[in-house]
This record gives sequence, structure tokens and C-alpha cells, in this order.
Amino acid sequence: DASLTDINSFSPMMPTSPLSMINQIKFEDESDLKDLFITVDEPESHVTTIETFITYRIITKTSRGEFDSSEFEVRRRYQDFLWLKGKLEEAHPTLIIPELSSHKKQGPGLLSRMGQTVRAVASSLRGVKNRPEDFMEMNHFIEIFSQKINLIDKISQRIYKEEREYFDEMKEYGPIHVLWSASEEDLADPLKGIASCIEECCTAIEKRMSGLSEAVLPVMHEYVLYGDVLMGVMKRRDQIQAELDSRVEALTYRKADADLLTEEIGKLEDKVECANNALRADWERWKQNMQSDIKSAFADMAEENVHYYEQCLATWESFLTSQTDLHLEEDSEDRL
Repeated sequence: DASLTDINSFSPMMPTSPLSMINQIKFEDESDLKDLFITVDEPESHVTTIETFITYRIITKTSRGEFDSSEFEVRRRYQDFLWLKGKLEEAHPTLIIPELSSHKKQGPGLLSRMGQTVRAVASSLRGVKNRPEDFMEMNHFIEIFSQKINLIDKISQRIYKEEREYFDEMKEYGPIHVLWSASEEDLADPLKGIASCIEECCTAIEKRMSGLSEAVLPVMHEYVLYGDVLMGVMKRRDQIQAELDSRVEALTYRKADADLLTEEIGKLEDKVECANNALRADWERWKQNMQSDIKSAFADMAEENVHYYEQCLATWESFLTSQTDLHLEEDSEDRL
């Protein structure tokens, strides 16, 4: 899909999530804690007489003994990732597999996506009898989480947009003060000083925007996409249970083939139990990662904001101090 060259779906500088979607930790730094690192990066366009497509570099580093080497590098097309995701979902229907549409443009708007989530939850509830209580709670959590993360994502994008507009305006003030200084001989130095302060503040703003685009926007967008992933997992779990429920109901009303149905029910009960246990375990892992990612994202943003305001304050205080000292020197010379 040629549209995948547009990595950012809502801002011109937004990279892929540094926390979850791409592992940025160096393998050598935490070899005692992790034994398998997979990095996906460097999209590359390919043009043939038949089609145009994009491949991505995949680097795998591992310390596991069953591998022939500690590092592998291959390139794969986007369709290969979709194939892998489908195979994983087929083999492990109740594991939470990350959404691959993160590089695509966002689909429906906020209210539409919220409505889709609510309808999916309601439909899922109607289709299954006697769902365990903890899965009822999961459904409720997913519904509330999707609403909140969509709203946070929308606000984060708006903040970034306003920061960009403010930055673009601020960049114009520095050159204006420099031009002004050329026509005001007595104010030339203060005006140039103001221009210098504005330039330093612009640099600080740009750094803060970079922090926002790297630490917050990708994480929020990733977890917006997770709303659909979670609903898909819950739907697949419910389908497994619904199949069991239908066999139990058939056994109740049919005397024929009772032995065959009993055998099928036994197998389905095992399948449901395995699916439930897998989802419960992956759910806790996902929640821990989600809380860690979002907490880290907002902590980084807060730190960037504090540093930005401290830097700007120091810049203007230094300028004001220089002007005050200059006036004191001039007054002293006048008295002499």
C-alpha cells in the first residue's frame, strides 16, 4: 500500500511509538532481562513493472540457544505482516496482538469510533450466555478505556497543532525585531537582544514539540488502535464459548448422537478453558504495559514542559538583568 509511506496519520513529525510498537532498547544494555529483541524500521520503496510496494527491515537479536545465530536481518512487505498477524490470531485467538493499521490514516471520527465500540460490546453481550464475570468486567473496561483514550488522543493532537501554530508565529518575531533595530539606533542593542531571546525560545519550543511527537502522540494513537484489537479478541473468545453453548443446547434437545455431542462438548470445554486462561494472562500483561506506557508518556511530557519553561524564564531573566546592569552603568557615568 503506497499510502504507508505516510508514516504519520495526523502530524508531519510523528514517529512510531518508541515504547511499544518499536523496541528502542539496545540488546546489549539489558541482556540479563530480555532474550529476544525485534526491531522494525527503514521502510524502502520498490518499483517494478507490475507494482510498487514497500518493504521494512526486521532485525532480530536473541540469546536463545535454539537459534543458529544471535542476530538476523531480513526485509518483509506489509502483506507479510498481515499474514503473520492472521496466523497468530488463528493459532492464539485470545492473545492480544498489536494492531498493524497504525501506519494507515485514521478512520472514522471520535464519536463514530466510540459508537462502534459500544455496538460491538452490546452485540457481543447478546451473543453469549453465562459469560464469566471477569470477562464482563473486561468488556466494560474496554468500553470506558476506548472512550477516554480516543478523547485524550484527540486533545493531544490539538495541543500539538496549537504548539505548531505558536511556533510558526514566534519564528516571525525574531527577524522583525532585527529589522526594527536597523531603524532605531538608540534601541538597536535591546531589540537585537530581544530577537536573540525569541530565537532561543523558538529552539526550546521546537524541542518541546519534538518531545510531544515522540513521547505522547504515538503512544496515544497506538492505544486508540488497541481498542479495536481488544474487541476482536473478546469477539473471538465469545465465538469459542458460543460454539460450546450451542453444543450443550443441542445435547439437551437431541437424544440422537448423544455420545458424539458429549465428546465434542468435552473438547470445546477444554478449548474454552485454554482460551480463557490465555486471555486472562495476556490481559494482565497488556494492562501493565498500557499503564507503564501511558504513565511514562505523560511523565516525559511533564518533564519536557518544565524544562521548556525553565529555559525560557532563564533566557528572559538573563536579558532583563543585562539591561538593568547597563542602565545602572549609564546612570553612574552620568553622575560622574
